[in-house]
Amino acid sequence: MSEVSLNPGEEAQLQQTIEMFEVIVQSQPNDCQSLEILKEAYTKLGRESDVIKTSKRIAEAYTQMGQLSSAILEYETVLQRRPNDVEVQTALRKIEDKASNATVESSSAEPAALTQQSESPKMRKMTRSADQKLDDGREMMRKIYVDGKFISVGDFDLCWRDSDLTTSPTDVAEPFIYTLNEKGLFTMDASLKLLSDRSRAAFLPLDRYDVDIDLMRGFPAEVCRRWCVIPFDRMSKSILVATANPYNQQAAKELSEATSHRLVWYLSSPAELMQTIRKAFR
Repeated sequence: MSEVSLNPGEEAQLQQTIEMFEVIVQSQPNDCQSLEILKEAYTKLGRESDVIKTSKRIAEAYTQMGQLSSAILEYETVLQRRPNDVEVQTALRKIEDKASNATVESSSAEPAALTQQSESPKMRKMTRSADQKLDDGREMMRKIYVDGKFISVGDFDLCWRDSDLTTSPTDVAEPFIYTLNEKGLFTMDASLKLLSDRSRAAFLPLDRYDVDIDLMRGFPAEVCRRWCVIPFDRMSKSILVATANPYNQQAAKELSEATSHRLVWYLSSPAELMQTIRKAFR
């Protein structure tokens, strides 16, 4: 495998990315998105053995989640590099047996999933036109906090802030979990753990990451301010985004309109998000 020529700054950034995401996958070993980012960083640094090891971890994670086709594809990429890898050959035989046994079930379930994906944007559009509400994560957050008996309905309504799309914000909006913490209703650490557990979004300490400010400024300031989101790095065809509300589909939609890259989301502290946004868009 040929190594990519990197300058010292690029190499240092990749090393930092590796350190950060190695910590993330230690706590969330089945986080395939973070594992893919690690594999990409190892590839750029020419760390062949780590690339192979991470590919195997990705395939194992897919297998545990029941995504057998994805696991097979990942194992096959390893065999392209190491055709005689006995461990992968054995894993492939086992997984292909599972896949063949589940063929009937998988083929009957797949169209339903495809139908749901194709109809989903239309359904969201119809819902918004009917009730004039954006999918900013309010309903899911209410379900988690109120239905979960963590706070009262009154506390939720007090802290939830509806966004005005008719004006361009001059400052970053305070996220819901930030307001909860400021009012002494639910601590920040408890919120971050709760949302990470429920959404399966990995937590990323933004203050320890070298945020790509130039990349961030390539996105609309009003989107970053209104939804308190930060596109903080680019890895291959993915843009890494930090948020304090992993259920905000409107923020995802608006950021997607500004890039052709896939968005990969991480949960971060609101205080760090607000500080970085104010620094980038003064």
